Amino acid sequence: MINRTCWGLGLSAASASVLDRLHQAELVQLMPPATPVAAFLAEHWDSSAAFVAVGACGAITRLIAPLLKGKHGDPAVVVVDPAGHFAIPLLGGHLAGAELLSQRVAALLGGQAVLTGSSSGTGRLALDSFGINWGWRRGGGPWDALMKAAASGQQPQILQEAGLTLWTSLAAAEAAAEGKPDREAPPSPGPPLVISHRLGNGCRWHPPALWLGIGCERHTSLSLLERAVDHALETDQLAPEAVAGLASVDRKGDEPSLLALAERRRWPLRLFSAAELAPVPVPTPSDAVRREMGTASVAEAAALLAAGPQGSLLAAKRIERSQGSEQGAATLAIARAGSQWSPAQGQLHLIGSGPGRLDLLTPAARHALAESAIWVGYGLYLDLLEPLRRPDQLRCDGQLTQERQRCALALELACQGVTVALVSSGESGIYGMAGLALKLWLELAESGRPGFTVHPGVSALQLAAARAGAPLMHDFCTISLSDRLTPWATIEQRLRAAAAGDFVVALYNPRSLGRNWQLARAMELLCAGRSGRIPVLLARQLGRTEERVSLHVLEELPLEQVDMLSLVLVGNSTTRLVDGRMVTPRGYPGAALN
Repeated sequence: MINRTCWGLGLSAASASVLDRLHQAELVQLMPPATPVAAFLAEHWDSSAAFVAVGACGAITRLIAPLLKGKHGDPAVVVVDPAGHFAIPLLGGHLAGAELLSQRVAALLGGQAVLTGSSSGTGRLALDSFGINWGWRRGGGPWDALMKAAASGQQPQILQEAGLTLWTSLAAAEAAAEGKPDREAPPSPGPPLVISHRLGNGCRWHPPALWLGIGCERHTSLSLLERAVDHALETDQLAPEAVAGLASVDRKGDEPSLLALAERRRWPLRLFSAAELAPVPVPTPSDAVRREMGTASVAEAAALLAAGPQGSLLAAKRIERSQGSEQGAATLAIARAGSQWSPAQGQLHLIGSGPGRLDLLTPAARHALAESAIWVGYGLYLDLLEPLRRPDQLRCDGQLTQERQRCALALELACQGVTVALVSSGESGIYGMAGLALKLWLELAESGRPGFTVHPGVSALQLAAARAGAPLMHDFCTISLSDRLTPWATIEQRLRAAAAGDFVVALYNPRSLGRNWQLARAMELLCAGRSGRIPVLLARQLGRTEERVSLHVLEELPLEQVDMLSLVLVGNSTTRLVDGRMVTPRGYPGAALN
């Protein structure tokens, strides 16, 4: 679905709302209006990745029946009811990715994916499709035989020599192992499942572990480059599907044949300066190349740099020369990443889990969670989202104060080509993980950065205001009372400024066992020059079953009831308590609370 279109089809007028939401989320392209569905399907069937049809399963079944060719060539088809409650993978559940697409559709619509496949129905890994979530590409092998053996309860022999091994901790992987009739019995006589960068027997998944370094003369022919690549991979029995990308010197960034090769093979091209390449130790440096390019190696050094940490050279440079009417010459070397390494393929989602309740999670956040193979976050926040996690998604719990470690782990996994969700509570961009994660992301070389998206969430401030009434109708600010990262003198300066400016103030991290005096000092500063009768909301465990909300005045706030799970919302001089509601006038000229 990355390189081909996913179409949204409406079978009735009632489908417009659902399709608009999917289109706005950039999940589908809409079929042109007033287009006959049957004709449109026939025209686009072979060139499309998937179709999401809103309507009845029977109707879409009859429409696609004449077009079916076989599961190895048909696109995915997902059917959604007009209300958006259910997403059903009708065709291509594994191979074409319909199950994953239905989960993404359901997450966006706040609905439920209805999965009927034998693997998903029993919570086991779909062996012929699970690698996609881990950034792998599927290779050859007798996949039908493997899946039939798995469906009968036979656990195949699994061999892995490349790629992430975290998948073995998945609940779905454990379920597959438990499905084996006898754990001590020999492996299934069926084909083995092999996770490798090499070609060979068995059913193969290929992690993005290989980087091809290329140097070439100006105006070298594309056919020469393709022959060099194919010959090198075949000679060393390396899988083209395991190629993460191409690498070269930046002076080759406008070389037509190199750009065409990258586009044709859908491989990213990473370029390095001569200054970056020159220090890399290589087995076959060249003085001639050093004089011409400013570095003794292009192919070998570029391959090693692109392969990332702990990369190693699998194949020293080979020279390919022109044949017949071709022009130029090229050198090619192959490096293997120490672990799979494909930043261009990876994605890091920064997600705010909201105050706690799942119905306060935004559709964009649900969508990102649904497509992420790994969730990284503090255990308490992940627990709140646990009902949404599938057996084929892994959670990586971190400690409360180890924010930097969690960011680094999530970023490293994304650099390995995986889609990762980094979870904060509330809103990721408000006292969350977005700032630190972005700082670490920006420290990476531009060509080595995975995708990075911050998804807006609902902050505790917003839910607290909704519980109180309407206290944020005029200017407001947030201040954290934690001095772990900010000197207390700076916090006091901000409190004084907030009081002087008569802001409504939301206090985060108000009080802990080790910081039991700062809140009283904050109340004292916020009282300066203002009435001690200003309304204050004390909210604890917002959006959770233990939620407790109470209204007070500034000089009578029960400090002993406040902890790190609380938020304190202090009004300004115009804020009033009316019939148990906290309200601040909007403040426009002539505005008054009647």
